[in-house]
Amino acid sequence: MSAESTDQGHGHSPAAWTAVTVMLIAFTLGTFAFWFDQAWLVWASAGLLAAGALLGWIMKKAGYGVNGAKSDPKGH
Repeated sequence: MSAESTDQGHGHSPAAWTAVTVMLIAFTLGTFAFWFDQAWLVWASAGLLAAGALLGWIMKKAGYGVNGAKSDPKGH
């Protein structure tokens, strides 16, 4: 392995974890809403899914992404 690694951390950051958690909750909620035939809740969970992606992007820009100013990288 070379001394110069281009590894970006594979999303091990507060921004990535928050975005994925919110989107996983939205997807799960949407699946149950679809199963119980609740159209309004399916659409609300789709909105929450988009909000999760937006939240991750905002957190990344605020410095909580991989190698961000406010991120505390952990060793493997």
